[in-house]
Amino acid sequence: MSPGLPRILLAGDRSSSGKTTIVAGLLSALRGRNLAVQSYKVALDYIDPSYHTGITGRWCRNLDGHLMPEKTIREVYAHAAEGADVAVIEGVRGLYEGYDGDRGSTAQIAKMLKSPVILVVDARSITRSAAALVKGYIDFDPAVDIRGVILNKVGGERHAKKAISAIQDHAGVEVVGVIPRDESMHLSMRHLGLVPMLEGERRHTGFAERLAKIRKVVEEGLDIDRILEIAAEAEPLEEPEPDLYMPNGAGAGIRIGVALDEAFNFYYRDNIELMELSGAEVVPVSPIHDSALPKLDGLYIGGGYPELYAKELSQNGSMIESIRRAHEAGTPIFAECGGLMYLCREIEYGGESRPAVGLVPARTRMGGRRIVSYTEGTFLRDCSMGPRGATFLGHEFHHSELVLADDTEVEYAIRLQRGTGIEKGMDGIVDGNMVASYNHFHSASYREFPRHFIKTAREARDK
Repeated sequence: MSPGLPRILLAGDRSSSGKTTIVAGLLSALRGRNLAVQSYKVALDYIDPSYHTGITGRWCRNLDGHLMPEKTIREVYAHAAEGADVAVIEGVRGLYEGYDGDRGSTAQIAKMLKSPVILVVDARSITRSAAALVKGYIDFDPAVDIRGVILNKVGGERHAKKAISAIQDHAGVEVVGVIPRDESMHLSMRHLGLVPMLEGERRHTGFAERLAKIRKVVEEGLDIDRILEIAAEAEPLEEPEPDLYMPNGAGAGIRIGVALDEAFNFYYRDNIELMELSGAEVVPVSPIHDSALPKLDGLYIGGGYPELYAKELSQNGSMIESIRRAHEAGTPIFAECGGLMYLCREIEYGGESRPAVGLVPARTRMGGRRIVSYTEGTFLRDCSMGPRGATFLGHEFHHSELVLADDTEVEYAIRLQRGTGIEKGMDGIVDGNMVASYNHFHSASYREFPRHFIKTAREARDK
């Protein structure tokens, strides 16, 4: 990594300020200038990074100051930045919203990476009040280097002029962009947020045209040259000591299948890359389109929206039978959130119930609340995801719940000290080498994944 790589962080004044759409347009505009753009997303999230990756052609990385120590944040940043011309970081929620004070906030990442900040302000129906808001953000933590403002959802030229004049006069910071109110500046939403990029490209008519429109509006509304100048003024960073991305031979000769299609595409790139760095071969598998699993030593079924594709998943009986046979043979399976739903007996959604894999004695249905939370947990027993007594920080992000069958008991691998899990703080239904949980792991935080999973895969294969 070049220590002086230009970088910029776009933060919102609140959730739904419009920063995600603006960042998508900015990334596309920068790619249009033939720049190699490395993107990052503050906190643990899958969907926004899927847009970043699809637009830039480079894997977006997550930076989470609650789950990761500062040295890991710096290493993840530097590792991803290799070969880039500019780095763009998208914040989460409002600039100062954190898990515990500053911890886990966008501001924390801005300070760790000494990144200039552009504040995206929802300026609907405010002019001079926008100046008060911006000045408050600047004064709240002087260590956060707010260098510019983008006004979003602006009603017209008169509205823009009043707000710009007030911000420059009273807050002393420049306005580097104005985005008008425009319904085309919305990416499709659903119960867990935006439609993921992979699904949007494959399933939604007009999706590419919508992204092209967003880029056009952003190019017209932002002073991209000035934003690049601010990015170039970022203070150089020291090279971090290598610790996370260390090649090793622990996975040599091991084949790990990763479910990847419209239904399953919530993965952190670091989880997959650390498998690859161990020497393991990562094999994409589609539970919707493939007829059966290839020869594998382990299977990772990540999150996604299996409820929306329950019909297609259910109709692929040969894949379901293939997964059952793999489990019976002792192949380690880790099913994470959406994967947990798929391994249940039934998936209920939209008034219909579809049979699923059946390895988890439960049916899953959409619940009455949306669970979004950091988690803290401990492994109660040895299993394919970790040894007994291992602790972790993770997160859960789901709208479904499990209804366990009355005729059987389940064994849990995880007790959560923080979080909801499957029931009463218990998570990680375990059966042989299968672990199915609502908890999401990030390998930059919980280092036993994928290390312990690969170890279990080798032991199961060599029996």
